[in-house]
Order: sequence, then structure tokens, then C-alpha cells
Amino acid sequence: QVQLEESGGGLVQAGGSLRLSCAASGRTFRNSAMAWFRQAPEKAREFVAAISGRGDTTNYADSLKGRFTISRDNAKNTVSLQMSSLKPDDTAVYYCAAKASGNWPDIISDAYHYWGQGTQVTVSS
Repeated sequence: QVQLEESGGGLVQAGGSLRLSCAASGRTFRNSAMAWFRQAPEKAREFVAAISGRGDTTNYADSLKGRFTISRDNAKNTVSLQMSSLKPDDTAVYYCAAKASGNWPDIISDAYHYWGQGTQVTVSS
């Protein structure tokens, strides 16, 4: 059974940093892109960042470039999201996602087959 488990969420003040991690189990994703999405209250789920299977290509939401960094460790079957200069607008549930196959880091949620349960990030002003 494939599982993605996020960790690292929490409460942080505006301007602070958090690092989210996602641990995959049940199969390896070294040849598949992985991504982070987020969903704020009463808003649609939105793309945050994605990384190719080899980790050599990344995509970011334009509004988050320079503040968020996605990385992966294929030896540990994990993907991480380093978030800095956090703003109250970054408050959301953050989801880890992985493709069943395919190396390209798509920005469309439908491209991803596996999803974690999400981790809450709350940024206070």
C-alpha cells in the first residue's frame, strides 16, 4: 500500500520559516515527479512546487518563487519544502503528491495519483 505522510507543519509568525517533509512508503518514486499543493480555507487547492524524479528540474508557483524551495532525497524516498519569509496568506493545509509514473514536474493536480493527508501550516500576523 502506497502512503505519503507529511510532517513539519505548525504555527509560525509572519516572516518565519518552516520545513515540510513528506515520506513515501510502499514503493519508490525515484523515477516519478513529486509535488506540493496547498488549500486555504474556502479556496481551491493550488499548486506550490514540483520536482522531477531525478531532482534536476523544478517548477514553482510564480507567487512563491524565491521564498519556497522544493528538494528530494531519493535514497530516503522523501520530498521536502523549505518555506521562508512566511506570510499570513501562506496559511493552508499543505499536501504532498506523487505521480504514478512520469518524470516531468507537472503543475496540474490531476497529474498526480498519490496524495498525503496534509499538514496544517498557520502563519500569524
